[in-house]
Amino acid sequence: MADRVKTKGRRANCRRAVWVFFKAQVSAQLASVVDFFVTILLATFFHIFYLYATFLGSVAGGVVNCFINYRWVFHAEDCKKLHVALKYILVWGGSIALNTWGTFILTEWWTDMSWLNKVLGPYVDNVFIVAKGIVAVLVGFFWNYHLQRIFVYRNHNIKRFWRQCFVNKNR
Repeated sequence: MADRVKTKGRRANCRRAVWVFFKAQVSAQLASVVDFFVTILLATFFHIFYLYATFLGSVAGGVVNCFINYRWVFHAEDCKKLHVALKYILVWGGSIALNTWGTFILTEWWTDMSWLNKVLGPYVDNVFIVAKGIVAVLVGFFWNYHLQRIFVYRNHNIKRFWRQCFVNKNR
């Protein structure tokens, strides 16, 4: 009987984890739509250098992502908003750096390939959009989701954590 209850609990936890992951992906997709819209709008229509446009798009998408995740995905209402904001900014800063520089490195690498320039012709200036998409997926899964799930939207006792790190345990 106890094994049956444990199995039922594991299944419920697994279903919940899959549901949270699904909602996080929906949130990420909505934020990505905003991110790409702002980036493409700034780069294509306002002729802002794609690196700056990528940065500003990431900022816009990050704001959307934070609001959706706080209420709908991770239900973090029990966490102080200031703590969530500070932790989100920390993780988000890493995300923006990874997205911006990852896009830059991949774009520059591709545009230095002479055969790719011949194949793409006049579209070579827009290769940053594909690079941004690839980098966004990698950063979103390997950086954003996991850090938000285990760090940003959890109610951690930061003071106790720092005390444990820096207080002499020999006392």
